[in-house]
Amino acid sequence: MTGLIQLVPDGIRLRLKVTPKARRTAIGEIMADADGAPVLKIAVTAAPEDGKANAAVIALLAKEWGVAKTAISVVTGATDRHKLVEIRGQSEELAARIAGWLDHHH
Repeated sequence: MTGLIQLVPDGIRLRLKVTPKARRTAIGEIMADADGAPVLKIAVTAAPEDGKANAAVIALLAKEWGVAKTAISVVTGATDRHKLVEIRGQSEELAARIAGWLDHHH
């Protein structure tokens, strides 16, 4: 999981690979992207139109990780399957909470 969670001054950032129009909404496994960097697979049932898939990703992460939807934003990749999301909050606490969630669920 090294490199998946990046600490930034006001929170953390994670790289995602999103599959829209999936059969179910779920957080998948951690995998290596084409450049070898770790990414977290996310599947959402929403279509990639009018920001619906991004909203579904944000809602899923907020629910699973216990953060406010307003604390999560797509930094890059708003119209791409590869996204960089930022979760604002106390960096070390967020990183520890999400790392623990990932360890428990994978």
